[in-house]
Amino acid sequence: MNVFGVDIGGSGIKGAPVDLERGDVAEERFKVLTPHPATPEAVTDCVQQVVRHFGLPVGPVGVTYPGVVVNGTTRTAANISKHWIGQDAAGLLTERLGTPVTVLNDADAAGLAEMTFGAGQGRTGTVVVLTFGTGIGSAVFSGGRLVPNTELGHLELQGHDAETRASTRAKEAEDLSWSRWAKRVGRYLAHVEMLLSPELFVIGGGVSRKAEKFLPLIEGLSAEIVPAHLENNAGIVGAAMAASAAGPGPAAAP
Repeated sequence: MNVFGVDIGGSGIKGAPVDLERGDVAEERFKVLTPHPATPEAVTDCVQQVVRHFGLPVGPVGVTYPGVVVNGTTRTAANISKHWIGQDAAGLLTERLGTPVTVLNDADAAGLAEMTFGAGQGRTGTVVVLTFGTGIGSAVFSGGRLVPNTELGHLELQGHDAETRASTRAKEAEDLSWSRWAKRVGRYLAHVEMLLSPELFVIGGGVSRKAEKFLPLIEGLSAEIVPAHLENNAGIVGAAMAASAAGPGPAAAP
């Protein structure tokens, strides 16, 4: 039986079967563009396309969502259609795919994978996993346990929603150099550090593949700062972990 992970992002929807012993995708992931508008119906069609691409018997599926998820229901929609607010996402996807689906916040999924298989292994203090992309997702762990749906990307920073200034999309939209963007990221991390005093920041999302271009430019933090080991596959792996842990039936991750 296969366990699938699907990661819904603001620009792309990607997924793959996952090897939960290795903590990595079992096959090369498949990706489609996120539809615009990203309504529940349109996004569900894309998730179905990603899963069906592999042509295998489908077991449990974990799906990440770029916003707050409570008991399988999506509560916010910062970078996706507002029609997701109040949507029974787990039920909708379970009905469409015909297999149990677990839905959880995208950064929480990435964090679970990094704490189990990646940069956060063995860390028992406060760890903050941040995913930089269309927005900024966050996952906070204390004593190895997840505090779900923290949404630290929406902290106010210098009068702005932080992700509108320090996300990868902001870098691209404003054509910022790595050094200018790193200064913004550094100010954001300093703000989070002031609030939570973590021992470790793990920087994920697609930009983690280019960590050498900006992480060395970030100074003045007490916390250690490292790139995500699983890079942009962390959300897929974490989603599959949540689906495996949830067992049969639509559910939200613990």
